[in-house]
Amino acid sequence: MTDLVLRADEGGIATLTLNRADKRNALNLALWAELDAHISDLAAAGDAIGVVVLRANGPVFCAGNDLKERGVEAPRPHYQASIVTRLAELPQPVIVAVQGGCFTGGLELALAGDIIIAAESAHFADTHGKFGLVPIWGMSQRLPRRVGEWKAREMSFTGLPVDGREAARIGLANHCVADDRLDLAVRTLAEAIAAQSRHSVFAYKRLYREQADLPLAAGLAHEVFNSAGVAPDVAERVARQF
Repeated sequence: MTDLVLRADEGGIATLTLNRADKRNALNLALWAELDAHISDLAAAGDAIGVVVLRANGPVFCAGNDLKERGVEAPRPHYQASIVTRLAELPQPVIVAVQGGCFTGGLELALAGDIIIAAESAHFADTHGKFGLVPIWGMSQRLPRRVGEWKAREMSFTGLPVDGREAARIGLANHCVADDRLDLAVRTLAEAIAAQSRHSVFAYKRLYREQADLPLAAGLAHEVFNSAGVAPDVAERVARQF
C-alpha cells in the first residue's frame, strides 16, 4: 500500500483516514484499492472492532472522483459502487467526520456512514450535473433516504452546496460542530458505541438495514423472527448495574 488510506486502532475503534490531502482527497483507483482492502480487514475483524471512523487529512474531506482518471479501466465492473456498498454494509457502525468540501463521489462515500458529523466548514454538494454525469455509486438512493426526496432533488438538480449547519438541520449530518471540536465530537460518539455490547449494536445495524424499506407490520414481524437474541454476556452486563 502507498498510505493513501491510513488505519489506526485504539480501544475497539478503527479510524480510516483519507490521506491524499494534496489532491483534496480526490478518489483515484489507488485510493479505492486501499480502502477496499481495509474494508475487507474490518469485515473479517468481527467484534474485535466495535466502530469505524472515516475521516480525512487536510482542509477538504473529499473533492470527489479523480476526473483525471476518467476512461481508466477499473479492476472490475461497478468497482467504486461495490466498495461504497461494502463500507455501508460493514457489521460495525461507521461514523464519518466531514470538514471542508464533500462533493459528489465524496458525498456518496460519506452517505455510506451510519452517522455523519459535520464541521462548520463542511460543504456538501452533488455536482454530477456540472460535469454531465449521472450517479452510479448510490447518490440517487442514499441521499433521499437521508434528507427526503424533495431536498435530494433540489441538491441534485441545482448542484448548490449545503453547509454544515444546514446539513444538520435537514438530517444529512447528525451534528454540526466547530472545526476545532470535530475530532472530540467524533471520538465521544465512537467511544460511546465501542462501550456498548457489540452483539446488540451489530444486531441493531443489521435490523435497521434489512427493515429500511419494509412497511411497519412487516418490519415488526422481521424484528421478532430475525432477532439475534441476547448477548452471551447479558447476565454479567445486567449485574454491573447493581
